[in-house]
Amino acid sequence: MADLDKASHNEAPDLKILGDTISFQPSGVELPTGSSLDKDDTREEALMKPMHSFRAEPLQFLRQVSLYVSGTGWRAYDNVIGQPLFYSGFSDNMKSLVLSAPLLRSRIAEMAELEVAREDRDGWLPPHNAKDYEQKRTKRRAQIASWLSELAEQWTDRMICKFENKTFIRGAYYLVTQLLTRAYHQGIHVAAEDVVMLRKVAESATRAKQSIVFLPCHRSHVDYVGLQLICYRLGIAMPVVVAGDNLDFPLVGSFLQHAGAMYIRRSFGDDMLYTTLVQAYIDTLLQGGYNLECFIEGGRSRTGKLLSPKFGILGFILDSLLSGRVQDTIIIPVSTQYDKVIETEGYVTELLGTPKKAENLSDFLTGGSSVLSLKLGRVDVRFHEPWSLRSFIDEQLVRLTGQPSPPKSSSTADSSTTAPPFDAAVRQKILRTLGYKVLSDINDVSVVMPTALIGTVLLTLRGRGVGQSELARRVQWLTTRIRAKGGRVAHFYSASLPDVIDRALEVLGKDLVGVIDGLAEPVYYAVDRFQLSFYRNMTIHLFISEALVCAAMYTRIKQGGGPSQQQITFDELYDQVLFLSTLFRGEFIFPTEGFEVNLDRTLRGLEADGLLQLERTSIGTGGTSTSKIVKVGLSELERTSGRESYDFYCFLLWPFIEASWLAAVSLMGLTPPEDVKDDLWIGVSKAQNSAQFLGKTLYHQGDLSYFEAVNKETLKNAYTRFQEEGMVRVVRSKDDPKAVQPRLQLDPDWRVPRDPATGQLRAEGRLWAFADKIAASRREGKNRRDGATVSTRVLALADRVGARLFDEAIKAANVKGGAPVTLTPEEADTMQKQAATKKNGGSGSGSGNEGGETDNRKSQRRRRRFDPQKPPSARL
Repeated sequence: MADLDKASHNEAPDLKILGDTISFQPSGVELPTGSSLDKDDTREEALMKPMHSFRAEPLQFLRQVSLYVSGTGWRAYDNVIGQPLFYSGFSDNMKSLVLSAPLLRSRIAEMAELEVAREDRDGWLPPHNAKDYEQKRTKRRAQIASWLSELAEQWTDRMICKFENKTFIRGAYYLVTQLLTRAYHQGIHVAAEDVVMLRKVAESATRAKQSIVFLPCHRSHVDYVGLQLICYRLGIAMPVVVAGDNLDFPLVGSFLQHAGAMYIRRSFGDDMLYTTLVQAYIDTLLQGGYNLECFIEGGRSRTGKLLSPKFGILGFILDSLLSGRVQDTIIIPVSTQYDKVIETEGYVTELLGTPKKAENLSDFLTGGSSVLSLKLGRVDVRFHEPWSLRSFIDEQLVRLTGQPSPPKSSSTADSSTTAPPFDAAVRQKILRTLGYKVLSDINDVSVVMPTALIGTVLLTLRGRGVGQSELARRVQWLTTRIRAKGGRVAHFYSASLPDVIDRALEVLGKDLVGVIDGLAEPVYYAVDRFQLSFYRNMTIHLFISEALVCAAMYTRIKQGGGPSQQQITFDELYDQVLFLSTLFRGEFIFPTEGFEVNLDRTLRGLEADGLLQLERTSIGTGGTSTSKIVKVGLSELERTSGRESYDFYCFLLWPFIEASWLAAVSLMGLTPPEDVKDDLWIGVSKAQNSAQFLGKTLYHQGDLSYFEAVNKETLKNAYTRFQEEGMVRVVRSKDDPKAVQPRLQLDPDWRVPRDPATGQLRAEGRLWAFADKIAASRREGKNRRDGATVSTRVLALADRVGARLFDEAIKAANVKGGAPVTLTPEEADTMQKQAATKKNGGSGSGSGNEGGETDNRKSQRRRRRFDPQKPPSARL
């Protein structure tokens, strides 16, 4: 028995296991005084460590298997905290609750009535004055309703998770843990405080029959597997995981569905029945107090940083509460960090333009490598402090409408309605604020892993590589800066800093980080900068404000001269930082206090760090006198240290600035060639692929400093921003959105003028000024100076690539089934209405990432800020 207790303890140091009882206790591990990585307040231990191997420990292996087969202790998964799971008939019971939901029944009746009315208009029913008209109409409506009900039943069976069998889940837990902890050989780590918090919150939610909605970030397939394993290990009811139906492929699809996956389509379109069915299922789960998990970013991040929030499932959850069908639910944002992500190699090929492969069993299990032979370090899972969604909604309603809407009980709520009793604009503002709050919470609890520290250091160097001692110094410096910004760095107990670095280098491998031996000391350098940028991007959210300020200052510093010549006026700095922050509104998560407050805090912080010197002047007289920043420059201390800190912040942002510049240059190529007279539209994906093609050419010619600038995801984000600002217009087909992909056109106001004599694009106009304003903060290459090169060769190349794009689009349109290059009358009418709306000031819906500025006047002001041809006074 002592051996079993010892083995159990080794599997979960944070837990004391005695029979069926699980108790929680601090790890008791004390870090040595003066340890370089001992400043965090939160302790974490490996919740799951590698299991016994049959070859190395056959008796322990067999004993461990027998414990799972017999369901000994916590493995039985009995008396879980939450609603009952894993019993025979669970799926049938859930299906019955969904199909009998008043919301779904009402929708089916409504759709049946609409179809009967259509058939009546088309003359399919007897004349109205016929004796059997009402009888046949009623019979036909019932028949259609029956068909819709059968269809809903089929869809429900494919959609819902099937928590049916405890023997299955015990075996699944053992199998997946074997695979996962062999790949991540340092285990899955959870803070001891988080373990205690999760149990307490689960107990409280169970008493109130409320659901816990876990909202994790999404970087890997391991994300949802890891959270399920943690809940199982802690005896908490496992959440239903929202998954795309692309994962519903043979073997794996059924396995995941019985382990908690609910499958939904990637796009619902205008399918009212399917949309209502998903809402009814979400309602049923939340009303029953079943836990739920969905990814706030939608798909997996291929870049390493958080993506903008997706509002699909989040909207269903919000509507459940706004309508009163559900009274409250508990939100827990979750951060999952990795020493190394299995799929990064596949991400790189996708981001470089290789079409994404369909999910399959081999890639799902291995990510292109053998799981059993990987040494990927550790997984670190952190949970944000939980909060009530009802309280959040009430706070937002008070802010937006002046009064909260009290939750209705299930007996008084109109459960047959799909839309909440609020203005659509109010709902949208609440939803966006909710999405960005969750992302901010995830960033707040995220832990920076050693691989991210090394990736960040190697990609913020001016030289080719870094010596061993300098690497340790920079990692230590970065660790200190992260903690100063309120970030967290992973614990490594009594391990020394050199040991931590060696472990991280081993995990990254020689394919990412190379080493040159035989020198005075080992020198490390980035081998695959593109893939290594995934790990650097895990830290950029902590320093985005500082990076924006430094990149704005670069507009003056790059011009050279003495310290006084490199100073920038506060108004010029304000203007450029505002321009860049607006440009990257969809790329990064900004602080919510507002632009001016954040800028002032950042400048003062950089001054306190010794990086900047702020020149001030007094305003007012007597007791009302205040100081105002008038000029900003690098401090003498920063200059004597070789601009190390300043360069670090610039290097973080330069690849993104270059990607936005590339996207803007590619837009110039969308100016129609002289011989194209028709009002032509280009496929959005074709235009983005063309921008990537142009970027690869410019990189190999030396006109781009960063190959990361051709990142497909970043270019896509840039095009989305251009669309939001009206620089490009996008039309989507309503007839067959799958067959006809979205198409775009450069807005006539932003087209680059052509020389009447030569027909070549001229370096002037709004778009040229816009690209030039981005380029002002762009890093100049060692052997490259922007200016004439961009206005001649780069512009001509963009025009040539664009002309080829137009030519290919016209040829494809002439082929049967090809995408049309002109608009249908209906599409043209829609675009005219959108143009009229834009002329009148737009809808002012806002993005939810700028501190709540969402009214029309503020939306118009943002557009003026984005136009570099207007003087600063007109934009502010």
